[in-house]
This record gives sequence, C-alpha cells and structure tokens, in this order.
Amino acid sequence: MTSTAQDHPGHAALVRLLGGRGLLTPEWRRAWEAVPREDFVPPTIWRQGPQTCTPVRYSSDRQALIYSDRPVVTQVDDGRDGGPGIATSSNSMPSMVAKMLGLLDVRDDNRVLEIGTATGYVSALLCERLSDEQVFTIEVDPTLATLARTALDAAGYAPTVICGDGEQGWPDAAPYDRLISTCALRHVPWPLVQQVKPGGVIVAPMVRDFWSGAVVQLIVQDDGTAAGFFRGGASYMPMRSHRLPPTADVDQDTARSSTSDLDPRQLLTLGFAMYGGARLPDVKVVHAQGENDDTVRVWLMDRDGSAAIADVGKPVTEFGSRDLWTEVEAAYAEYVDLGRPDADEFGLMVDPKGQAVWLHSPDAVITSVR
Repeated sequence: MTSTAQDHPGHAALVRLLGGRGLLTPEWRRAWEAVPREDFVPPTIWRQGPQTCTPVRYSSDRQALIYSDRPVVTQVDDGRDGGPGIATSSNSMPSMVAKMLGLLDVRDDNRVLEIGTATGYVSALLCERLSDEQVFTIEVDPTLATLARTALDAAGYAPTVICGDGEQGWPDAAPYDRLISTCALRHVPWPLVQQVKPGGVIVAPMVRDFWSGAVVQLIVQDDGTAAGFFRGGASYMPMRSHRLPPTADVDQDTARSSTSDLDPRQLLTLGFAMYGGARLPDVKVVHAQGENDDTVRVWLMDRDGSAAIADVGKPVTEFGSRDLWTEVEAAYAEYVDLGRPDADEFGLMVDPKGQAVWLHSPDAVITSVR
C-alpha cells in the first residue's frame, strides 16, 4: 500500500459510518480500513445533479464528497467532450458497495469475477479481502481500464484486469465462485451464469423501464440455472449494452383527460415497482416530487409514444394509442389483491431462454422475458 488510513482523515469516519449501519463483517471491516477511497478517485470528478453532473472544483468540496456516503462521478458522456454531462462511470456509493459485497458472501478460498472495473475501488477491496490471484475484473472502456490498472498498481494490488465486454464475462478463468456486477443489468446475461459454479453467488443491480434499480442475489443451481430474491433498491449506471432505449415523441394532439381514484404516490413504492415492472415491462415511469408529498407528479411512457401524466388530486392526461394509466390502475389493483407484497418478496430466475420474475417462489412466475 502506498497510503494508509492515517493519510486520509475522512476515511476512518466513513468506515465507522458503514460499520455503524451493520454493513461490515469483521473481515470486510479490515478490508475497508486498509483501502482509502481517495486512492481510487481521479483528479477530475463531478457531483450528480438532478439532471446533469457538475464539476467539483475545490479541494474542500472534493474531500467532503469523497468521504461522504454518495457516489463520486468519475466520467461523463463516455469520456467525450462537449456532451450534456450525463454520468457514465463512478466510484459508487460506499454503503451500496458494502451491502453488495456483503450479499456476495465470499469465503476465503473464493475466486471472484467483477463486471465493471470503473476506478478499481471494488477490485481493491476484493483483493484486500481475498488475494490478487483470486480477483478478476472486466471493464469495457479502454481508458477506464488503464486508469484502474494504474490506481491498483499504485495502491499495491494486482488483480487480473481485462478490457472487454462484461456481458460475455471472462470464460478464460472460469468457473468462479462469486460474480458481482457494479453496473446495472436489464437482464442477467446467460454467459455470466454459465461461468459461476453450482452453489455460487451472483450479485447484481438490475434496472428496467418501470423502476430505476434493485439488487438481486442469485444462487446458481445444480442444473446451471440461477435463482434468488431481490434485496432492496439500488441505483447504478447501466452496462453500456443495456442502456434503456429512447422513447418516441409524444403526439400532443392525442391528449385526453380522465379521472382516477388511484393516488400517483401509491405507485412509488419499490414493492409495486417490482410488480408493475413485471406486468408492464415496456412502460417507463418517471416521477418528480416537491418539498412535500402533495406535489408528486408521475409520468408513464412507452417506446411508441403513448404517455400519461398524473398529479396528486388532479385529472390524468393521457396521450397516444394506449391508455397507460388504465393499464397501471389494473396492475395496481392486482398488486393490492396480492396483499401489497414488499420488494424482497420478489425474485428472479435465469435460464438459457431468458429470465422470469416471480413472487414468493420460482413456481409463482409473474412474467417471463425470453
């Protein structure tokens, strides 16, 4: 190691914060204490704003952001100049990293594949917890892969860093005992499941049109399929090949108004997001919320230009050929009939044909994506 926790005054406080939330086992606490976050944050960084990212210019602001429980944006617009400032890589929120590493349930002899090296921070934590020889990490962006190798080398770590397509994993070193993705997936690619041993664990953030993110913990079965429960919300940047497709323009001339007894605020729980996303897989949901719950607005959109806008206490406006609000009302009524299940009651099954979302057990499939 080229630096210690003493070189970074905010580091110990961050580790105490994570430990105080119950996110660190003794083994992981030792790893976090040994790996200061700042060693894996490049000179140029941004702060995530409501729509775009803003550069962090002052040293004091930089230190405050790095040792907060917030993501540090380390690349915008895939590294191209003159773009809109959309985050495309980051050093992730520490509490989410700690949660996902805990869900990974590593053992001392495990070999781990990480999808999405980014700055190399998670790779360093894994190397500290295990060893260099047990950690493999893949990054699609050549510039980021080079920067990660440099940071890892400077910090005294030497995992296997591959520049390549994380959707295909790294079969050359398979099989692995554990696999973690630090970029969001629209679906779990079958090659990743194939590269994990039966009994092995896959932890990944998932993203769909209907919801912005949830972590899934899958166990690879003896027949090679994988199944497991969702483990709470998560917001990660999507794998480049899994970015959501754009929606079509909305035809304003098709606007029509209707009344509804469904309060749009009821759509904003993660539990309904999981169910609604399974029932309406091609519908995108966006919401804005003011300083209090009375100013919530929800937008529904599909990829063909149908849309709906709902404000608390006001008529619903719909556009296009589909009555999206009517469809959401029907899905919500089904959800209520099921007892309003929480998000962690939903799970995912992945097999060679695709994946299926289920409720309570793999026998109760809500929808399949093939």
